[in-house]
Amino acid sequence: MRHALLTSLASAVTATGLVLGGSGTAGAAAAPLPPHVFAPYFETYTPGSPADLSAQSGAGYLTMAFLQTEAPGSCTPYWNGDTGKPVSASVFGTDIAAIRARGGDVIPSFGGYAADNGGTELADSCPDPARIAAAFENVVTTYGITRIDLDIEDNSLTNTAGIDRRNKAVKLVQDWAASTGRTVEFSYTLPTTPQGPADSGLAVLRNAVTNGARVDVVNIMTFDYYDGAAHDMAADTISAANGLHARLARLYPAKSQAELWAMTGVTEMPGIDDYGPAETFTVQDAVRVRDWAVSQGINTLSFWALQRDNGGCPGTKGSDFCSGIEQDAWAFSRTFAPFTNRT
Repeated sequence: MRHALLTSLASAVTATGLVLGGSGTAGAAAAPLPPHVFAPYFETYTPGSPADLSAQSGAGYLTMAFLQTEAPGSCTPYWNGDTGKPVSASVFGTDIAAIRARGGDVIPSFGGYAADNGGTELADSCPDPARIAAAFENVVTTYGITRIDLDIEDNSLTNTAGIDRRNKAVKLVQDWAASTGRTVEFSYTLPTTPQGPADSGLAVLRNAVTNGARVDVVNIMTFDYYDGAAHDMAADTISAANGLHARLARLYPAKSQAELWAMTGVTEMPGIDDYGPAETFTVQDAVRVRDWAVSQGINTLSFWALQRDNGGCPGTKGSDFCSGIEQDAWAFSRTFAPFTNRT
């Protein structure tokens, strides 16, 4: 996402510790995510507790953005590249336990726009797929999570060595999960046009197929088109998802139509996105997208980001803290929340 911020500190902190999983045992795996889940992004680089905002908004599942390395060449991820926020129970562990106690969960997300541009996306930074896999596994066991999101944008879409290392690492983690009886899903979050993902995004998926890495969800970011046109954001979401579906059918010819929709995700940006008013996603758009998502049986609905879900700055584009439109607090969260369904 375009607003991921890179923070770095001088001192390094060792990433240690375990947090309660879904069973109440330290490091135990949580229950798998629902087959249809609303999981908005939470900006971990802004003030506020994810557990508190989850409770206030009604968003039971959160995508936690972002994990990245402190500097290019490193193989150790930190929250937002900040060495003061290691992968540890001391960082977000209490929040995650509280979210789980209410029946929800979190999805840690690696990458994001800043990391993908700065060389600190994990696979762009780390030269060894085995060490990338070990970092993924550490997040899984530390927080007991069952899905990892990989937000790949901009320069990371053309870093062919990083793409290959990442998918090799995904396959290693999947083999490890199978051998240890864990559920570990991977989602790829990719930019899109209104007609579907560009070839740069599809190249990431083709490389996954080549490496035998299973992609559980392809989540397209249906905003920030930057094409100079006025957009019907709900209609463009649907056309972009239809384009993704057609492309997935070519990549995965053995899958049924329903199975392809079941590996589809959509991420919106409430209100005015980074481009400006021509790309404004309204609450009415959210209703249309939610109803379409339910009818198609897609896997994931999300938006960037939970902290934006309020009407505190009408007319402002691309804010981290408000949508830029007049709206009730949590209007988008409460519109999308009924999408979460375990059946």
